[in-house]
Amino acid sequence: MNEAELLAIIARGEDTRHQFKRDFSNIDSLAAELIAFANTSGGLLLIGVSDDGHIAGLNSADVSRLNQLLSNASSQSVRPPINPSTMNVHTRNGIVIAVDVAEGLNKPYVDTLGRIWVKNGADKRHVTAREEMQRLFQSSGLVYADEVPVRPATIKDLDLDTFGQYFERRYKKSVEATGLSLSQLLNNLNLAQDNFLSLAGLLLFGKAPHVYKPSFIVKAVAFPGTVLHDKRYLDSEDIDGNLLEQYRRAMAFLRRNLRHVQGDQGFNSPGLLEIPEDVFEELLVNALIHRDYFLSASIRLLIFSDRVEIISPGHLPDHLDTEKIRYGISNLRNPALASHAFSILPYRGLGSGIPRALATWPDLELIDDRPGNQFKAVAHRPVDGDVQPESQPESQPESQPESLEDAIMRILTDKPASKVDISRKLGQKQISGQLNKVVRKLLEAGMIEYTIPEKPKSRLQKYKIRSD
Repeated sequence: MNEAELLAIIARGEDTRHQFKRDFSNIDSLAAELIAFANTSGGLLLIGVSDDGHIAGLNSADVSRLNQLLSNASSQSVRPPINPSTMNVHTRNGIVIAVDVAEGLNKPYVDTLGRIWVKNGADKRHVTAREEMQRLFQSSGLVYADEVPVRPATIKDLDLDTFGQYFERRYKKSVEATGLSLSQLLNNLNLAQDNFLSLAGLLLFGKAPHVYKPSFIVKAVAFPGTVLHDKRYLDSEDIDGNLLEQYRRAMAFLRRNLRHVQGDQGFNSPGLLEIPEDVFEELLVNALIHRDYFLSASIRLLIFSDRVEIISPGHLPDHLDTEKIRYGISNLRNPALASHAFSILPYRGLGSGIPRALATWPDLELIDDRPGNQFKAVAHRPVDGDVQPESQPESQPESQPESLEDAIMRILTDKPASKVDISRKLGQKQISGQLNKVVRKLLEAGMIEYTIPEKPKSRLQKYKIRSD
């Protein structure tokens, strides 16, 4: 670094990665600055520069004294020790020591009193919040949110049928055939600890995860316009349940609030989503599996007239940025969830979700909002006149949000289904009065019929599209 480069840095002023100090005489004060950089994203400490950007400069004796103080602070007053590099920059007003501190790999770093310091804009602050400390431990791989026990959720809160079916499907044997107690088996799978369900166990197999973690849900809202502060909305739902339920109901919310186009399907078919479902499959699963569960906040699914936003709590971890994840570079924030998601959600891992979504729908914007501590994926909706994917004809009937009638017909196109089946595919927890009303209307109109006409009131009676 030469004087011109130094002046350019100073001209930009102090920020999270650049700090100016006239001098240091106290080792604890210097250690706090080093710790704050190491615990955040690293940075450059310029000694010999006043807060207002004026170069006061240092003489040779100052440089010798400060280098010794820096050596002692980084090795004795920072735990674990760090290894900053220094450069002496000669200016017309004297020497400036540029101390380069890398982001630490062994967070959290603490001082001799056990205090944790982090950068807060251009300043630093003492960390006291439990959740923030946990995130620092998480970034060092010392603790993962999904493996932390959720007290007081015990093994009694486990949905045994759901877990048993999953275990047999994945491991090709029953829970009983393992010869292990349920508690030991769950411990081995990182789904419980000392009879308390871990967060992964609760979210994947809990009977009612939202009872213990009410913020770990998906808040979905569809707006008629393009702004979040619009007081009107077309649809709204708080989507709770286990992660598979949240995924299914979120997909159902998207299907009923986005337009459908005919594509190369028949004219009477329900049509395809204006943005391919595969895109939302990847983005929703990515949000559910990789969000920061040390943050007590919900995933937000927002549908506007021009875009769909999926907002996950927590910015990208460690050194990841939006360019890296575009090429499949990943860093597992919740390894227990990820390890079991292969057999539960349409999750493939290996950082491949974002590249697949981009390949399917290039008009996808990725925003790593570090100040807001969130990650946002924005899928821009096609506007009138936009060319649809190649599989769709040039001339399209005008697309509209999917009605309940169309949704039922779409479901029955694949195969006959009962009201329970239809309700589940629509993302509803139980059969609604509106569903009963629409099914009755379709029967009366002759569009669908019973599969077993002589048993119209059977609970398991199924419906099919009328063939004549």
